[in-house]
Amino acid sequence: MLTQTTTRVLEPGELGAALAILESEPVANAFVTSRVQVAGLDPWRLGGEMWGWYADGRLRSLCYSGANLVPICAGPEAVRAFADRARRTGRRCSSIVGPAGATAQLWRLLEPSWGPAREVRTHQPLMVTEEIPAVVAPDPFVRRIRKDELEVIMPACVAMFTEEVGVSPLAGDGGLLYQARVAELVGAGRSFARIDDGRVIFKAEIGAATTQACQIQGVWVDPEYRGRGLSESGMAAVVRYALADVAPVVSLYVNDYNTPARAAYRRVGFREVGAFMSVLF
Repeated sequence: MLTQTTTRVLEPGELGAALAILESEPVANAFVTSRVQVAGLDPWRLGGEMWGWYADGRLRSLCYSGANLVPICAGPEAVRAFADRARRTGRRCSSIVGPAGATAQLWRLLEPSWGPAREVRTHQPLMVTEEIPAVVAPDPFVRRIRKDELEVIMPACVAMFTEEVGVSPLAGDGGLLYQARVAELVGAGRSFARIDDGRVIFKAEIGAATTQACQIQGVWVDPEYRGRGLSESGMAAVVRYALADVAPVVSLYVNDYNTPARAAYRRVGFREVGAFMSVLF
């Protein structure tokens, strides 16, 4: 008997089924899970659509289609279905990102119509830790950013984003969406930094958080202070906060060519458990 498959946008009443899939891989899916747990499946609140791939009427795979296109627990057949839908709707995202295998297949199928990409990062190690760093002492000066310090932290956030992504987050809308995102993380107590005499020396955010796992992002050290171990002690401090207040597993993903960062994260206690891939437009 042939398996009957279909792909469509999930309805709000399918939240439980969607969360069951998302939570089956809590580390890899932390970003999307955190958004769904807060916003549900309503596209307006979620900031995008959640596509579902169904086999014999049962939801098996997901794909988040918003500012990012993210395949979730998607095998080859589901990826082909998501690629077909993405081609029909046209590109609305600024990136494709997700587990390396599914993302690579998705991009192979979309590149003829969506390409060329501005940059493709084929292997970004996914790293995790569940323990407070044993070797590196946390920087005692790294702390949560207060709401009244938004103007202090913003230039460092812009510098990090521009350096990492290759374009300024202030382009297009003048940075309104990016500033709102930074303010959201500060307000949630998930933005951390070391500030010396009004200057941000180190900073990082917990960009996604669920009850099972959280994801650190935006790690940045002032260029004049690099090479002094501040990224290690700073990350050790953020990991300590995360494990104490947010989730039992802390994750991040990093570009494979960033050898110093990967070494620093390993010294803090992170280990590689998989890989992501990103396609930037």
